[in-house]
Amino acid sequence: MPSVDRMREFLAVMDAGSISEAARVLGVPRATLSRRMASMEADLGVRLIIRRTTRLALTHAGEELLRRAQRIVADADAAWDAVRRLDDTPRGLLRVSVTGPHFLKLFTEFLCDFPEVRLEVQSTTRHVDLLADGVDVAMRIGPVEDKDLIVRQVHRDRTIVVASPDYLAANGTPQTAEALKDHRCIVGFAGGWTPRCDWPLLNGGTVNVGGRLSANEVLLIREAAIAGLGCALIGSAVVARDVTEGRLVPVLTDKVGADLPINLVYADREFVDPKIREFVDRAVKVISREMPAPLKIELSN
Repeated sequence: MPSVDRMREFLAVMDAGSISEAARVLGVPRATLSRRMASMEADLGVRLIIRRTTRLALTHAGEELLRRAQRIVADADAAWDAVRRLDDTPRGLLRVSVTGPHFLKLFTEFLCDFPEVRLEVQSTTRHVDLLADGVDVAMRIGPVEDKDLIVRQVHRDRTIVVASPDYLAANGTPQTAEALKDHRCIVGFAGGWTPRCDWPLLNGGTVNVGGRLSANEVLLIREAAIAGLGCALIGSAVVARDVTEGRLVPVLTDKVGADLPINLVYADREFVDPKIREFVDRAVKVISREMPAPLKIELSN
């Protein structure tokens, strides 16, 4: 039985008026197309095309096949288009891991726009294992080392050390990275699990610090620094307004800190699920637009 592709070629021959022209349009050798037409006639056991010197003509059987083939090919094209549209529609359960209660409208608007999607959002600073934890998309702050993940960077910042004016007035301003060992420091978590007491230096290496408060919530670290509980290592965008308005003062900006990329990651697959692709594309736009601008840092003397 002739396939849809053979019927499509048969229609192309009749539209072009010759096998040579149809072969050119289809991008196949003339001999190949001629052989396929002859094979189709042999399979059906009837003559379809009368080959004349100047043009092609159809037999009665050829006219019947032309009429039916036009409908079959049109139906096949419509079926393929319907399946493609179906595959491109985000649907099903999407699990997302984020750090902190940010960009809330991203999730509500995504659900409103795609009614066939169900959404589970986990807020954690822990670096989840996407495969083991069944997570589709995760936000990662800092470099991503896993080569099995696709990484989309949405923002780039750097960490800086800040403290309140009152804290610095009472305890002095550290002039060297080593001096931080003698100060109370507010410590964040590494990967969401353990307090990170080794703060990075711009020229490589680390300095070990300690203090009364460790937290994996960046807004708590910011509030603690404003309250005068010590020096904090934090993304500059988080405290840019506080610095501008005098609630916090950057220190050691030429000595302590590190690049702070913010990424969305998802598993590397040959075919990306439409709901993942649509969510990541939208999240990149929203986060890039709404994330506060990094602080313009003047290096310490």
